Amino acid sequence: MRGFLPHPDDVPVELALRPSPSLFRQRLHTISLGGIACNHPRAYRRGMAVEMIIPSLGENARYPGYVAWCQKQQDGYRVGIAFIDAQALFGARMSEQVCQIQHLYQQHMREQSPLIDLDALAQQWVKQHAGEFSEASLEASHSRQILI
Repeated sequence: MRGFLPHPDDVPVELALRPSPSLFRQRLHTISLGGIACNHPRAYRRGMAVEMIIPSLGENARYPGYVAWCQKQQDGYRVGIAFIDAQALFGARMSEQVCQIQHLYQQHMREQSPLIDLDALAQQWVKQHAGEFSEASLEASHSRQILI
C-alpha cells in the first residue's frame, strides 16, 4: 500500500490491543502522520487502538498506533498501522530501517553469499534507501493515500 512503509515478513512483528478508544475512520484520516504495513495472522477493524511490537529490537520497540486498514491475504492479513504521535512515528520509522537491514542481512545468509560485514551492509542500505524513510518522503506518499 502506498503511504505505508512495508515491514519485512522475516522480521517478526506483534500487534497488541491497547485500552485506548478506537478512532473513527474520518478522524484517523485527518490526523494520521504515517504508517507501517505488516502481515499478521489476525484481522483487525479500522480504527482499533493497537501497539506494534518488534521483539527482535528489544523491549522498547513498542509503538502505539491505530489500524488504518486490514486486507485479507492468502495466509493471513495485511494490516496498515497509522501513527498519530510524532514520537511514535519517528521511533517506528527508525525501527523499520533496522528491520530492513536485518532482512537484507538474513537474505545474504540464506543465499550463502560471501560473508558480509553487518556495518558495511547497514551503511550501504542507508546510502541507498534512507531517503525512502524520511519525513518528507513519507508525507508526500502519505498525502496521496492514507486509507483504502
